[in-house]
Amino acid sequence: MRPHTLEEISAQLDSDNSRDRMLALAYLREVPPVDAVPLIKKVLDDDILQVRSMAVFALGVKPTPECYPILIKLLESDPDYGIRADAAGALGYLEDPRAYEALVRAFYEDTSWLVRFSAAVSLGNLKDPRAKNLLIEALDSKEVVLQQAAISALGEIKAVEAVDEIARFVSSEDWLVRQRLAEALGHLPSEKSVSALNFMTKDEHSQVRQAAEISLQRLEANSVSL
Repeated sequence: MRPHTLEEISAQLDSDNSRDRMLALAYLREVPPVDAVPLIKKVLDDDILQVRSMAVFALGVKPTPECYPILIKLLESDPDYGIRADAAGALGYLEDPRAYEALVRAFYEDTSWLVRFSAAVSLGNLKDPRAKNLLIEALDSKEVVLQQAAISALGEIKAVEAVDEIARFVSSEDWLVRQRLAEALGHLPSEKSVSALNFMTKDEHSQVRQAAEISLQRLEANSVSL
């Protein structure tokens, strides 16, 4: 039976069954942040990694003043790279500009590509133009997912001056890279963006073609003067 009160959810978070604890975290989606965060904190040190991961994510979507310092601490010191990556991602959901420096450090210093990927995505979520040079560097990563994250994030921060840097991926072998590029160019009004998008409307992959067409429509709707 689904719990209806905070007391019932709290009791379910104390269950010996990890599935019960995960379900309880899911129920917190409908609970206001101020009431949810104290309950989320109960399982931040859970023995089951999946429960911890859900709890960390929940802090990103239930923002209170407590969430930021908790997530920063997890990002900077948790021994599990998966939890550090979750914390980086959750900081992006918070969209707190104070997270910029910590995410930059994570990108440059963490040994896990997954953490670096989450940091790059979150830097895009922050929409902080200071991340431009870092994200351009990430385009040269050996990890394709980091290239994808960097391309998307450069679009998020509207780094029009980076169009030349990302347009070289127009013929990438990875269709997801091309899709991310098509999506990003829709936020970067320039002649080169339009040219690249027109080329991508003929891409062999349907999702790339669709993304390119949507981005062209977005640029046109925003009355871009070229």
